[in-house]
Amino acid sequence: MAATTEPPYLRIVRDIRRRIAEGDLRPGDRVPSTRQLATEWGVALATATRALTTLSQDGVVRAQPRVGTVVAVPDAAPEPSRSRRRATPNPTQSTEPELTRERVVRAAIAIADAEGLEALSMRGVAARLGVATMSPYRYVNSKDELTLLMADAAYGEQGYPEPPPAGWRARLELGARTLWRLHQRHPWLAQLSPLTRPLPLPNLMVHGEWVLAALDGLGLDPATMLDLNILIYSLVQGLAANLEREAQARAATGISEEEWIDGQAPAIDALASSGSHPTYVKILDSFARTGYDLDLDRLFETGLRALLDGFAALVQERAGQRPGSAG
Repeated sequence: MAATTEPPYLRIVRDIRRRIAEGDLRPGDRVPSTRQLATEWGVALATATRALTTLSQDGVVRAQPRVGTVVAVPDAAPEPSRSRRRATPNPTQSTEPELTRERVVRAAIAIADAEGLEALSMRGVAARLGVATMSPYRYVNSKDELTLLMADAAYGEQGYPEPPPAGWRARLELGARTLWRLHQRHPWLAQLSPLTRPLPLPNLMVHGEWVLAALDGLGLDPATMLDLNILIYSLVQGLAANLEREAQARAATGISEEEWIDGQAPAIDALASSGSHPTYVKILDSFARTGYDLDLDRLFETGLRALLDGFAALVQERAGQRPGSAG
């Protein structure tokens, strides 16, 4: 009787377990992404996804949003049972867990959160769910449709209080910070569509309605109200896009942002010593001891404050052009 060839995904599983056991990968360390595993082992993305899914189901690794898949703590990584290791799916038996559209969408969101939108595929979703490759197609027609469902679900994770806070500025602050938190939780949202092609999503409209309702009654014309709504969204989207890009760059190069900056030191020094950028040099010198930490949360708050100050000036200007005053 011929020996059974071990499936490729199990070889990947065994190798990662070995690296963890030997200390090459420690708790909290990022394991190779699905794309890296697919390249390293010469397998399809779905095979790499199945390997990570198997390790996740066994408690060996866990998905960490904005980081990727990391090694779990030792006591959460039990060796799979002997019966489980030997189990082989029987195509004649219906052992597939019950699916719903919500389960498919949530599995896809988990992949995008951990690995980025580029790593998302229908095969990968099926592998994560442990079902046949074509099973998700019973609930969504395509990856494009799935992506829209993911975005709508993500935007629906947070809503707004009733009654709303008093004052248009407090409402806009809450709306902007709510969108920012959602984009931090799901950085891939910023990659979906340019501002010129808005997505007609019910749950995204909830956030737009909140902002527009805050601006209503301030004497602004409809075009200006929409412009201000877009400016708030663009602040969130523009900053959040860097979360996903940094994760992609780290996965592709294996280099952290700190290591990348260190590698640019010669080029930065050359610019500084050219004598053509005195203000730039003065700013750099002020951070000689403490360094500069590019904090996206701080940038968001600074940008939001500047935007709302500008809105306030515009509201005051419009209030001066009509009877009464803006609230």
